[in-house]
Amino acid sequence: MSTEDAGRAADRGEQREVMTPGDEAPLGDPAAGENLCRVCNGTGDVDGERCEACGGSGKVASGVGGA
Repeated sequence: MSTEDAGRAADRGEQREVMTPGDEAPLGDPAAGENLCRVCNGTGDVDGERCEACGGSGKVASGVGGA
């Protein structure tokens, strides 16, 4: 699934299956948690276009926890 397809899945309310450029860890990784995209502030849009960082979902996988 491409980032564009992931954005379409997000538009339909489905879970995306690929990492987007804004992700810090793979989806489902126990060391990651869902966070709002910092590029689009969770809207999925930047200047009327789909956000490339989150694929339009408004969410990214961020690293959590520490050593």
